[in-house]
Amino acid sequence: MEDSDSKPTRKSASAKSRRVPQVPRKRSQPAAVTIRDVAERSGFSSATVSIVLNNAPLARYIPDTTKGRIQRAASHLGYRPNLFARSLRGRRSQTVGVMVFDMTDPYCTLVLRGIENTLYQSSFLPILTDVHNERSRFERYLEMLLDRRIEGLVVLANWLFVDINVLADLEKNNIPTATVGRDLNNENISSVIVDNAAGAYAAMDHLHSLGHRKIAFIRGPRGLTDTEPRWRGVRTLAHERDLELDSRLIVDLPESGDPFSSFEQGYKLTEELLRRNRAFTALMAFDDMTAFGAIRALNKNGIRVPDQCSVIGFDDVAPAALYSPALTTIRQPMELMGTTAATIVLEAINSGFEKKSAPTIHRKIIPELIVRESTRQLK
Repeated sequence: MEDSDSKPTRKSASAKSRRVPQVPRKRSQPAAVTIRDVAERSGFSSATVSIVLNNAPLARYIPDTTKGRIQRAASHLGYRPNLFARSLRGRRSQTVGVMVFDMTDPYCTLVLRGIENTLYQSSFLPILTDVHNERSRFERYLEMLLDRRIEGLVVLANWLFVDINVLADLEKNNIPTATVGRDLNNENISSVIVDNAAGAYAAMDHLHSLGHRKIAFIRGPRGLTDTEPRWRGVRTLAHERDLELDSRLIVDLPESGDPFSSFEQGYKLTEELLRRNRAFTALMAFDDMTAFGAIRALNKNGIRVPDQCSVIGFDDVAPAALYSPALTTIRQPMELMGTTAATIVLEAINSGFEKKSAPTIHRKIIPELIVRESTRQLK
């Protein structure tokens, strides 16, 4: 006779076993489609498929009908070439490092657009880094870019960019390099800069043509390479027109790592100029952000722009056309500068791949006077 207590025990165990949840099987990731898969589907050998899909030199001897069948099979299967493996085999990465010293600087936006468009058209991938105006970050990012086997480098330099010895690594690794906005006077590093002297000359010529003779100046930081040529352009025009430059109407921007600090400094320095009680009918600012600050200070002090004082900037950053009043300025062709730098690097890369030497190029681009609402004829 069966024990009365045993039966429910067995039922309970059986019920438990039925209640145990089944762990779902993990779906395996679909395997990448290979050239062998395409060969099997199209009916051609792997060698023929590889020649067609990689557009190898021998592909020109393969009939178009064969190419069509292979390409349709590859498309149907969703075949994608392994570019990384191909780059390892060919010792090419199809990448160019792009180093920016401060991404928040309005100057950078259009330069980056020119670089990116040029690289895209040549099937090169940009690897963008922002070094936050820090030398240690610059050095570390440069090491990381070299580890990733970049084929070239474009550096957007600002006023804090100095001759950093670590750039010697680029020469040692034969990495074609171009800087935008700074000429390092290096035999192996190309550069693209704006003709600052010509731009400042054009700005002064514009103010002089409007009848302004008492002109105030907010110059750039003394350590910035753009400052000297821009002031040289001012002095050249003044000398040609026998125009006296009043030293009491000249102030200098301090050094700063913040691209937006020039707005605040433009405001403060304009107030300082007003406190000196030296009359001026026009103000020439080092850059647009400084000009924006100057206009704010003039308005606060009851001086209308341009009715009582004309203001001119330099750069033509995006807000210049939207400011009130819209800013007269010297336009740096920033997108063209980015395009030019990227083109120089790409041509050097291709020359190296063809075992040819590439010259170091130093390109200086002429800026353009853009007349808007912040300047007017002196009454």
